[in-house]
Amino acid sequence: MKITMKPVTSPDSIELVARLAEEIWNEHYVPIIGQEQVDYMIGKYQSVPAITNQIDNEDYIYFLIYAEEKAVGYVGILIRDEELFLSKYYVHSSQRGKGYGKEALEFIRLYGVDRGLKGISLTVNKFNSNSIAAYERMGFLNLGPTVADIGNGFIMDDYKMRLPLD
Repeated sequence: MKITMKPVTSPDSIELVARLAEEIWNEHYVPIIGQEQVDYMIGKYQSVPAITNQIDNEDYIYFLIYAEEKAVGYVGILIRDEELFLSKYYVHSSQRGKGYGKEALEFIRLYGVDRGLKGISLTVNKFNSNSIAAYERMGFLNLGPTVADIGNGFIMDDYKMRLPLD
C-alpha cells in the first residue's frame, strides 16, 4: 500500500484536485451540512479559481495522493506561526480504509518535522464523527470548538485539533 505524493503545480493538476473535491464533498458532506453549503464551499474554497488563488497568492501547498498511478485524494497545507495548518485532507470514498490517508498524514508529518515546525493543526466539522475518531487515532488532540463565519449566511462549526511535532 504505497502512495506517492505529487505537488500540484500545473493547471491540469489543479483541475484534478477540483474534480476530486467536487466528488468527495458531494458524497461526504451533503448529509452533514447540506447541498447548499457544500455548493458554496466548493465554489469558495475548492474550485479551480479558488485553488489557483490559494497556491499563487496565499502560500498554500497542495499535493495529490496517488496509489497505483491513480489520484485517490489530495491535501492542502499552509505554514503559519511555526505550525503546519492541514487545510484540506481528503481521500475518495472508494479508496478509504486502505491506509492511504494514514500514509499521506505521515508524509505531511515528516514535511513539518523537516521544516522544524511545532505541530500540525486542522479544523473538522463537529458532526464529522468518523473523521474526528480517525484524527484521534492518529494522535491529534481535540482543542475544543471553533466557529467561523464563511459568508453567505453559512458558518463552519468545527473542532480545532492539533498533532504536536516536538
